[in-house]
Amino acid sequence: MNVEQQNREGLEKKESIIKGGVQDPSSQTILKKHGGWSINPPVNMIARVRDRMLGKHTVSTESTQPNVDLSGDTMHALTWQGKNTIAYTVCPKPAIVQPTDILLKVTATTICGSDLHLYTGELFNNTKGEILGHEFMGIIEDVGPEVKNLRRGQRVVVAFGIADGVCEYCQREEFTACATTNDSKMMERMFGHKLNGIFGYSHLLGAYPGGQSEFVRVPFADVNCLPLPDDVPDEKGLYLSDVIPTSFHGTELANVKPGDTVGVWGLGPIGLLAARWCQVRGASRVIGIDCVPERLELARRHLGIEVVDCSKGTLEQLQKMVPRGLDAGIECAGFRYATSFVHKMERALGLETDAGDILTECIMAIRPYGHLALIGDYVGTVNHFPIGPLMEKSINVRGGQSPTQKYWKYCLKMLQSGEFDPSFIVTHKLRLQDAPEAYEQFNKKEGGMIKVFIRP
Repeated sequence: MNVEQQNREGLEKKESIIKGGVQDPSSQTILKKHGGWSINPPVNMIARVRDRMLGKHTVSTESTQPNVDLSGDTMHALTWQGKNTIAYTVCPKPAIVQPTDILLKVTATTICGSDLHLYTGELFNNTKGEILGHEFMGIIEDVGPEVKNLRRGQRVVVAFGIADGVCEYCQREEFTACATTNDSKMMERMFGHKLNGIFGYSHLLGAYPGGQSEFVRVPFADVNCLPLPDDVPDEKGLYLSDVIPTSFHGTELANVKPGDTVGVWGLGPIGLLAARWCQVRGASRVIGIDCVPERLELARRHLGIEVVDCSKGTLEQLQKMVPRGLDAGIECAGFRYATSFVHKMERALGLETDAGDILTECIMAIRPYGHLALIGDYVGTVNHFPIGPLMEKSINVRGGQSPTQKYWKYCLKMLQSGEFDPSFIVTHKLRLQDAPEAYEQFNKKEGGMIKVFIRP
């Protein structure tokens, strides 16, 4: 059987199983539905229609979708079923597509703050049944014949962004700008350039099945997998997939130097780890900004940093604490958090996609010639952006997704030495079938949940 026939047969089998898994009461699918506001559902439908009209790019991974195991084997996975609806679903077990792929048996995964953009329906162009999750690790189950540096049975962590390793961006270690792994022409139209594919995300980023599952296909495995030594347990190694390198990336973009005073907006997992990286880099003062009591307390107690409760007025407090202004700010919250009436109304009416309140705070609080790093997700447009203060104060602004593979060796070395330990952010350990409830809890910031560790 040639590859084309195998793919066609696999897709037919996949469609058959997915239909049974989602619609058939005997399929063992468990749906968890919760309330909450998001963009109007027709927006997602319109985006999907536009996506189909624009068509798709050819990708170096051959397909963004894996082959299906022809034996008919299935697995469990978390799938998106619509706004605030996550399913624990029976899905087809994936198989290798290209000779540079591996098939990974997932041993640990987690929920990222950016997964909540999908959960709430605020990141559009999603399709029911898509497997979520871009932070995962596991044991290699199968290896393509052209994989050079990995073997069956090896324990690896996987980068959230999929890179081919050979394009001009990858050659410069700009892995999240890989020009060949995302098939979305809509993304290119929106941003002006192609960007890389990401596991477990919307069709804007290739819709590659993610790692909140029992198995996952990993393209270009030699580039996108990091072997883990025995002295790094799963409970630490898992977070090399995203939050450890992403938080480090924030300090790189902010040019944090010894003696700096740094403000960190958002004390979720990445914000807390970014604060820790600032300490490692020698910052003299780190100020964490949030409104969730448990997060403020953890930052104060574990990291020993100063904190600001943003519900009591961020700028007023910062101006008293640091009259000269911050040397650097790291924005780790993202587009979802409108605090002013204007931004709340404009988002609700669809007049902007991203709230700009936190961006304005950052720009006003940072001193002239300071640095601002944006690592919280922003995906569209912001109104009332303070372009005047930004320009006149000569503030350097940089943002972007972490080129994880660039930072892996350094971050792994810091884990092994004990100089950097992410364990303090892990508040809950659970099983994959319990994760739909965890999505709701994480989104509502209830029960002290900061970061979860999930075993399939």
